[in-house]
Amino acid sequence: MIYKNYYFPILSLFLFVFLESCTGKQEPQGLVLYDQQCARCHIGPSIQDLPKNTWKTAVLPDMGTRMGFSTPGYDPYQGFSFEEKIAIMKTNTFPSTPVITEEEWKILQDYILSKAPDSLPETKKPLNVNSSLALFEPKPLKLDENPGSYITYLEYLPEEERLAIGDIQNNLIMYDFESNQIESTVKGNSPIIKYNKFKEKKYITQIGRLNPSERPAGSLSILEDDQVKNYNHKLHRPVHSSVADLDKDGSPEFVISEFGHFTGKVSLLKQQGDSLSNKTLINQPGTIRTLIRDMNNDGKQDIIALTSQGDESITILYQNQALEFNSEKAIRFSPIYGSSWFELIDYDLDGDLDIATVHGDNADKTPILKPYHGLRIHINDGNNNFTESFFYPLDGATRVVARDFDEDGDIDFALIATFPDYNEDPLRSFIYLENKDKENYEFTTSTFEAVNEARWFLMDAGDIDKDGDLDIILSAFSYAFSPIPKDIQQFWQEKDLDLMVLENKLCTPTLQ
Repeated sequence: MIYKNYYFPILSLFLFVFLESCTGKQEPQGLVLYDQQCARCHIGPSIQDLPKNTWKTAVLPDMGTRMGFSTPGYDPYQGFSFEEKIAIMKTNTFPSTPVITEEEWKILQDYILSKAPDSLPETKKPLNVNSSLALFEPKPLKLDENPGSYITYLEYLPEEERLAIGDIQNNLIMYDFESNQIESTVKGNSPIIKYNKFKEKKYITQIGRLNPSERPAGSLSILEDDQVKNYNHKLHRPVHSSVADLDKDGSPEFVISEFGHFTGKVSLLKQQGDSLSNKTLINQPGTIRTLIRDMNNDGKQDIIALTSQGDESITILYQNQALEFNSEKAIRFSPIYGSSWFELIDYDLDGDLDIATVHGDNADKTPILKPYHGLRIHINDGNNNFTESFFYPLDGATRVVARDFDEDGDIDFALIATFPDYNEDPLRSFIYLENKDKENYEFTTSTFEAVNEARWFLMDAGDIDKDGDLDIILSAFSYAFSPIPKDIQQFWQEKDLDLMVLENKLCTPTLQ
């Protein structure tokens, strides 16, 4: 999940979603408009998935600007600099000539408002959430004495036995759990969102502009002797990068998720001398993560991408020959799901890769509780056809880590929700699902008592105390980029946590 409207791209741009977003059945005139203007570029969301007032005050005004109509009191360029406005205009996101007639636009609006519900049903929250996390011992951690926590990147590096942390001050921090100290800090040019290593060479990806922007300012850089050396190639708000020798020529390729804003892409970069070649693999904004695996067992590495904006989907890029790919949409989601993260797992232990996804990015124009937010498990039939087999509802779910934490032979799930129901159920910002019966999808559900001491933003797992089992690391983010009770925000500031380590007690711990 990456925040879109103020600081982070996480998480999916809801504004883009409704350029053509609507489906349904209706009388002929409205049905024709729906078929012509909606769901051409993505799955059309059900009108029932948003309440009437949200449609009227937030979605339809923005939808109108994307169809060439203005709404009194609504300015899509509000808050942008002159340079940014010019860049947006060049995308033709807000056309000057309407794409339908004014009469048709009124019919479409009236239809949507006539079908939209007054409110959404409440999330069906599972009962019996145990606040005692039996397998793990929570250990809060402060990295410094500075107030607040603004961590933009978190990853445990098992080969280096270090925790890599990027922050909003452009630092890349390497933290050593054995000594409980920061081992090194490197200063970048903008917030660092990924650290990669290939054959002893180190690379970092920097986002450029945190705020939504049409002006590319990100970069891929080599890290040599703690010095950052940028390639002369601008990236459009990258939020993730993967590195691998895809063509097996001994040199790395970089798969960059250029989340962007109104435009964006997934790029394949390859070093050629001192510069980079650039090939577009997916030409749309909003891709938030890629993984590299051989999905069809042909001996060639493929790319799996999650796009969290507009056409929210899992795309598999099959490598047919060296760096030539065939793209297939393996899973598609409603564009209002707020897709935030995914994991590749063999859940049913049949030898192929299944997919776990979480949906709940709520940093948009519609920050309301949505009953379709949560964890989904998609089972592979062996030919990369995926069927949703399980849904766990969780308001504002934004991250999942899927591992066999209790080492009993099945997959357990750790979930965080950056946008939970802070008014009624704030303890559900972290959930641990311990698998008890994988065939019937039966889990015990638990959290930890201090779960409300921070807003959890990122998560990873690793054997940080080197005792043979997997621990969980959560990072906090202090910025209130969605409405929350003032007392909770004040409480976070007073606690001032950076990390929460959930130390696995399955084996004898050595971390002090």
